Amino acid sequence: MNGLSQRALAFLLTTFIGCTTPFTMAQTNQTEAARWLENAGPVPPLIIPNSRIAWETQRKAIRSELNQLLGKLPPRPKLPKIETLSREDKGDYTLEKFQFDNGAGATVPGYLLLPKNVSGKAPAILYCHWHGGEYDIGKEELFQAKHTPEPPGPTFAKRGYVVLGVDAYCFGERNGKGPGGPAEKGNPGELTASKFNLWIGRTLWGMMLRDDLMALDYLASRPEVDANRIGVTGMSMGATRSWWLMALDERLKTGVAIACLTRYQNLIQHEALKAHGVYYFVPGLLNHFDTEAVVSLIAPRPALFMNGGDDAGSPSDGIHAIEAIVRPAYQLYKKENCFESIVYPNQGHVYTPEMWSKTLGWMDQNLKSAGK
Repeated sequence: MNGLSQRALAFLLTTFIGCTTPFTMAQTNQTEAARWLENAGPVPPLIIPNSRIAWETQRKAIRSELNQLLGKLPPRPKLPKIETLSREDKGDYTLEKFQFDNGAGATVPGYLLLPKNVSGKAPAILYCHWHGGEYDIGKEELFQAKHTPEPPGPTFAKRGYVVLGVDAYCFGERNGKGPGGPAEKGNPGELTASKFNLWIGRTLWGMMLRDDLMALDYLASRPEVDANRIGVTGMSMGATRSWWLMALDERLKTGVAIACLTRYQNLIQHEALKAHGVYYFVPGLLNHFDTEAVVSLIAPRPALFMNGGDDAGSPSDGIHAIEAIVRPAYQLYKKENCFESIVYPNQGHVYTPEMWSKTLGWMDQNLKSAGK
């Protein structure tokens, strides 16, 4: 380096730039993301114990920490007060449109699809819509083949499932219903909702999950539904909602998450924080654990994850790290086959026909068969 030794260069940098600690060549070669992450302090690793009893104790503590990290969420009523707005005969199923007051200043609209070809109580699916910056769509995704190869709502209903989906905060009929008022829609509305909740001591992500859990409360209460056979699924933001909900609530017996299984340390290392909106960032989470701790809470219930190997929002090295840490939790229950994670090479943020076929088969196997 023009005759300068590494030590001499470090001295010059320390002296003339005003560094308080010596600079090394290794540090100068680090990415900014790596330097930020390194200096934030180590993320406590999740170690699954060899004892199932010990794991059950640890599992309970992790779930408690998750609920605390989501913030001071308003308590949920035992059952939301539902207002049914309409009821339509759609041939293979009946479509109900409903809404409920979430007790936190917001009305949550949703759809319920009731199949006609079922005798007795039916299995059910809580469907979580995606983000994609498509704030106007929300729950209408149930009836579109834009991201899924088929409209998911009618397809599931025709296969004998009761299906329920609601608009998340800032989406669908709730776009422009945030604290910024009707003129503030889309991303600005989402930012304002996030800011508001941080001031109140809670997260927008926690409030979104709370609405989903209220929707689950309603779904499980329906007389047409077998409350022991409820699954959850979604793509992208809907995928993340799905595995967080499974981690928080045992009533969800299975789930399929497509195009979003993100380990946060790896996301930072890949300089890809921009791949996700502000809505799902939980302050302090990495002071406790990374997302393998969330996913591990699903064990031993069956869960299927499908992701593209080229999806920037879910770096594949992070997915493989989650897999390696979570599998021992399933092994404690001798349920190794209940955890399946597939990374498709040369695929991005997509929901392919193969993924859709596997989703349908997974739900049939783990919800329909479970009732026989």
